Amino acid sequence: MKKITYIEIDTHAEIAQSFLDIMKNSEAFSVDYYFSEKIKNQVVHEDESIFLSDRSMILEQLMVKKYDLIIVGTVHRYFTTFQAIAEKYNTGFIVHNMNFTTISIADSIKNIFKEDVIYRLKLWAKEGLTEVSKTYLKAKNLFILDEELASDLYRFLPVFYTKNNVFAENRVLTIVIPGGVSQKRRDYYSVFNKIKELEKSIKEGKTKIKLLEFIFLGKASENELTELINLERSLEYISIQYFSERVSAEDFDRWMEKADVLWCPIQQETTFFSQKEVYGKTKMTGNLGDAIKYGKPAVFPANYPSKLDFIIPEQKDILEQFQTLKQTHFDFQTSYNRKKVQQELENVLNQLIST
Repeated sequence: MKKITYIEIDTHAEIAQSFLDIMKNSEAFSVDYYFSEKIKNQVVHEDESIFLSDRSMILEQLMVKKYDLIIVGTVHRYFTTFQAIAEKYNTGFIVHNMNFTTISIADSIKNIFKEDVIYRLKLWAKEGLTEVSKTYLKAKNLFILDEELASDLYRFLPVFYTKNNVFAENRVLTIVIPGGVSQKRRDYYSVFNKIKELEKSIKEGKTKIKLLEFIFLGKASENELTELINLERSLEYISIQYFSERVSAEDFDRWMEKADVLWCPIQQETTFFSQKEVYGKTKMTGNLGDAIKYGKPAVFPANYPSKLDFIIPEQKDILEQFQTLKQTHFDFQTSYNRKKVQQELENVLNQLIST
């Protein structure tokens, strides 16, 4: 049995969870997990080999055991540490922002002074922020989690599978908008305006729909929270729910399983460390993994490039679109059942170890 490790000491707990779930009970691989305390507290685990770690101890921990492959879930900090790991071991990094991986030293320095200056100066002084592109070049493999973004440089790593393709039978049309409620990466103000338009349409008798619920499934704060509070007070026919604290994994699962449709108002462009990224071209959205994991159709902006049948471009009459999708069954199990995805992932891992 080959031995690999998955490291996540920075951010993406949800991807660590997906990897942990898909590799559970693998007969081909034994997996050790090195998580920061923050990540460990966010993942659901049973008998897996999980070890607490951070940048000060990860190098020493890796020296104790011999691994055939090391996978790092996020390389957005600790660049000198991950560079040292990549230089010494057969290592692959999961990439979340393609343009960020090739940023020049000059642009890295310029971007330090564009925003979050104190934090970025700390990363420059202590964690090698200007070593970004050099760090990624040291990795033997770079992974991407959206197959449509795969290329010769970025290898597709299949980690998302459909856990439970639940076809909701709600009396109320339930639309879930997954993700942190921030205007930075999703166009929530457009959502607020469309909900107001739907409220007016119902009030004026222009639609037969009377039971309609929107769930903003992520932490809302600052301006967006204020907007939600005001929106809720203005609504008479439409129900909305939102959260001012981080949504627990249990609550997230419960609402996602209840959803009739996912609504994902992704911004076309965003930035990461002031570097421009484009969703669906240089950056994957986590909402794609959400749709696969919970087996739900997802409405994306019309300009989002995708050939997947369950990623549906938003139409002008969005209420009619939601109603139609509520009655439509999508076959997630053929392509995304656990056994199939695990076999695909194991095939990739075997190739990475044998080359």
